[in-house]
Amino acid sequence: METKIRYELEFPINSSPQLLYQYISTPSGLQEWFADNVNSRGEFYTFIWNDSEEKARLYSKKTGEKIKFKWMDEDNKDTEYYFELRILVDEITKDVSLMVVDYAQADDVEESKLLWENQVSDLKHVIGSV
Repeated sequence: METKIRYELEFPINSSPQLLYQYISTPSGLQEWFADNVNSRGEFYTFIWNDSEEKARLYSKKTGEKIKFKWMDEDNKDTEYYFELRILVDEITKDVSLMVVDYAQADDVEESKLLWENQVSDLKHVIGSV
């Protein structure tokens, strides 16, 4: 299996951290912008896009701050890859940003970044942060 490259993206979002957290930490919130359908059974989540389905396990979360999902393989075992959504608040200006940490194959990194930009754009529309 080809090794994936870790990358980070930061998006300024005009929203309260509490509202933003609802959209990154709940199946219904994630379904509004991240995937076509999101199902959860306890710590196990299924993300569905068109005809594609990916499974992840809720690996860690800190209420109001961040959530981290670890991708699972076809045997429902954790892989080494994850994606993390972290809310950053500037101490001085109180500006809110969403930090995305994800992995992609070397030749897919730019495409993956564009996909995140589109998804976060959808998120901004949903929460009225345009």
